Amino acid sequence: MTEIRCVLGAHPIVGEGPTWAAEERALYWIDIHGPSLNRFDPASGATKAWMLPSPIGSFGLTKKGRAILALKSGLHLLDLGTGALKPLANPEAKLPHNRFNDGKVSPDGRFFAGTMYDAKPRKPEAALYRFDPDGTCTRVIEGLSVSNGLAWSADGKTMFHSDSTANTVWAWNYDAKTGAIANRREFTRPSEAAGRPDGAATDMEGCYWSAGVSAGNLNRFRPDGTLDRSIAMPCAAPTMPCFAGPDMKTIYVTSLREGLSPEKLAKFPLSGSIFALEVDVPGVPVAKFDDTKL
Repeated sequence: MTEIRCVLGAHPIVGEGPTWAAEERALYWIDIHGPSLNRFDPASGATKAWMLPSPIGSFGLTKKGRAILALKSGLHLLDLGTGALKPLANPEAKLPHNRFNDGKVSPDGRFFAGTMYDAKPRKPEAALYRFDPDGTCTRVIEGLSVSNGLAWSADGKTMFHSDSTANTVWAWNYDAKTGAIANRREFTRPSEAAGRPDGAATDMEGCYWSAGVSAGNLNRFRPDGTLDRSIAMPCAAPTMPCFAGPDMKTIYVTSLREGLSPEKLAKFPLSGSIFALEVDVPGVPVAKFDDTKL
């Protein structure tokens, strides 16, 4: 049985986006509706929060020591020292029902961030965007309801992406020279028992780790898309895993608390916390956004 530790009982509304900063030995994560970007030092237990002006869907750390944020109000650069925000792009300013959701920095230093239709019933009016180091923002996938599950293979040649509403994870060919994607194919369609796919990460064996948010599981899928293992989490709704630690064999998992029934909260009182578990195969590090020209 896998030992799972609760490392931070922050009980955020929607904990998401864990990202490991190796040189700091620190974990960054977000509370979507806080809204805040947060930093956690596992060694000391120290925490820090940057409060934000609108809901945050995702972020990436940058080469110049800043953070690129995907807020409901668009993409911004955050100065971690002063807290100052620099607007970059707002591609969905005319779509008030949408907000940014899952995002991640690609191996070549671009920032990909998708949106979601933030009302029910969900509508396929969201998209995935690529923000390049030269400041160009490009829509790369359309017709989504809840863009999610971004991760890249260890060699950087495959991009994984999901639409949570469609309950499908796709794989794309990825061109690191241009940031272009091609040849979409279905990678996996998780069962109800495994859970609807949320945030994700990859390991050095080519496996895809996905938070099965609707079933309370952390799932590992083999390179052929078959389920390798499903780990029951001590929370009702895990949202995203990330690999961390000096050997990249620690997985941190965020979770949500918002919208859970009293029965769910009674059964899973740690919902909204951050958890950690150890695995045998190291994960693929997440790159930093190249903001040297911004």
